[in-house]
Amino acid sequence: MNYLITIIGPTAIGKTSLSIALAQHFGCAIISCDSRQFFKEMRIGTAVPTEEELAAAPHYFIQNKSIFESYTVGDFEKEAVAKLDELFLKNNVQIMVGGSGLYVDAVLKGFDDFPDIDSKFREEICVQYEQLGIEYLQNKLKELDADYYNTLLSENPQTLQNPQRMKRFVEVCLGTGKPYSGFIGQKKNQRHFTPIVIGLEAERDIMYARINQRVDIMMSEGLLAEAEALYPNKALNALQTVGYRELFDYFGGKIPLDFAVEEIKKNTRRFAKRQLTWFKRTENAVWFDYLADRKEIINCIETKIK
Repeated sequence: MNYLITIIGPTAIGKTSLSIALAQHFGCAIISCDSRQFFKEMRIGTAVPTEEELAAAPHYFIQNKSIFESYTVGDFEKEAVAKLDELFLKNNVQIMVGGSGLYVDAVLKGFDDFPDIDSKFREEICVQYEQLGIEYLQNKLKELDADYYNTLLSENPQTLQNPQRMKRFVEVCLGTGKPYSGFIGQKKNQRHFTPIVIGLEAERDIMYARINQRVDIMMSEGLLAEAEALYPNKALNALQTVGYRELFDYFGGKIPLDFAVEEIKKNTRRFAKRQLTWFKRTENAVWFDYLADRKEIINCIETKIK
């Protein structure tokens, strides 16, 4: 029996340090499913593990892509599952860690099965999007699949601002004549492992203080220079993320620097709140305070490993 220890929780909660401690205890590797840490040009603003941390255990899917490459959650699912199959040949326990809920779900559960759709629908949607913007996609999804629209609005509102994903939702609705939500949960993906999900959490004021401190550290480590180097490519999808967007507005003369830094903190706090909302729905997750004794967590995991 193979086991995938999966560590979830909001940003800046201590997932990286726990994953390394567990990897050293179980003698295994770490799969990262942080969708921002894939990109080699984004080191400081994505809180990539330090050189010392990376050397403490084998890591995969960290800074393995360029912001100029197209890399989807579907691509990650295929590559991560293949890498896990390879790693399980060496050790029946492996670790996955990261704050990107969609990417965690992609590995643990896989994607739903959608029919092939005529490319003319996507082409038409792209034309409408170029002319009318994100509001067209939002209104169209609300019209064609109100249930799914309302679910996103309450549980994952940032997705409503993601053009690529919104185009896909509308494409499925138009191309099949059925709501996108009707295809969700219809297929069970086969996985050659049993998930053991460990969540880390903290009181909100503590979580927010840790986030604010992390942003200050990022700025002291050179986030401003990193973002400035990326500014000419600010339209790339990989850079549409907290910590960079705000500084791009500063470089564009829209806001002062001190306000940009406060916006990073505020938007990261909001992101952490959405992360918790997403992760709290994870089935069979066992939650620990971020200061919980590592031995307690290890004992919990070992009782689940047969």
